[in-house]
Amino acid sequence: MKRLVLILAAAIAVAWSAQAQTQSKQAVQVAGIAFYNLENLFDTIPNNPEGRDAEYTPGGSKQWDARKYRNKINNLAYAISQFTTKTTPYGPAVIGVSEIENRSVLEDLVANPAIAAWNLQIVHHDSPDARGVDVGLLYNPRYFKVENVTNHRLHAVPFRTRDQMCVVGSLLGQRIAVIVNHWPSRLGGQERSEPNRCAAAALSKNIADSLWQVDPEIGVIVMGDLNDDPQDRACAVVLGGKRKIDDAKAHGFYNPFWEMLEKGIGTLAYKSSWNLFDQIIISGNLATAPDNRWHFLRSIVHNHDFLKDKEGSRVGYPKRTFAAGSYLNGFSDHFPTEVLLTRKVERK
Repeated sequence: MKRLVLILAAAIAVAWSAQAQTQSKQAVQVAGIAFYNLENLFDTIPNNPEGRDAEYTPGGSKQWDARKYRNKINNLAYAISQFTTKTTPYGPAVIGVSEIENRSVLEDLVANPAIAAWNLQIVHHDSPDARGVDVGLLYNPRYFKVENVTNHRLHAVPFRTRDQMCVVGSLLGQRIAVIVNHWPSRLGGQERSEPNRCAAAALSKNIADSLWQVDPEIGVIVMGDLNDDPQDRACAVVLGGKRKIDDAKAHGFYNPFWEMLEKGIGTLAYKSSWNLFDQIIISGNLATAPDNRWHFLRSIVHNHDFLKDKEGSRVGYPKRTFAAGSYLNGFSDHFPTEVLLTRKVERK
């Protein structure tokens, strides 16, 4: 009996040792996927033939000069430099952006000393938007490699708006696609303008379905300033972003910001009411997946104190660049958002 106990103890010890060795051969990776509405990031040069940028020039109503532009770049670069966690000390792998005038403003942004060491690369495309703003993508080449870029026009609305940018690439060896959006605004009221955003959501869904026809395993991320909340029709019904992670099919979507808004956390505020327009909605095959493939870890609203107004009627709201015509030297009227993905890989 004593010998049997010793044999069993030895067997258990061997099993524990083998398990420990297996675990020691695995490393946990975490990658950040972020989005930030940069709120009218215009340069100071009147270079739009239709005068769409006139407001943001030295002679325009905002008196947008080199000092204000430099402050804006410095502020935004510092904000982005804080998109770090203990597991992502060099920031996100990918950062989608909106409300940018052109590529040059992004070149100035990524060259700023606050984030220059990250060596962020740029994907940009000129959209036909009536205000002259575009979407874009910044990515860290140590984590993300771009394979191809396509831009998709929203023809189903009676005005010029932002194209949807689809960037397909490799996130540390696993293919994903990021669709960067800035859906039509609520001009005219939420109900009246809702069909425009439903059309935008349908376009995003069609892009995703086309990607899956070619590569059923690809993970798809729809991100942007959607001008709707997670529970609104465009996000929840047309795109199909589910509130619960277990409800998302592999070729469907999970919206991790739905429950966050229900807890009272938003990205922009109006008349003491919070909205969460800045969403990162992930496909079901990124929401849940085997340990060795990218899957959802957690979502973040970067509502740091330095990004908030400290005085007046907007205490606690995002500190914007202008409010009621006054220059505030702020950041943006939106808080940035981020989703962290994780997986286990074999150590080399």
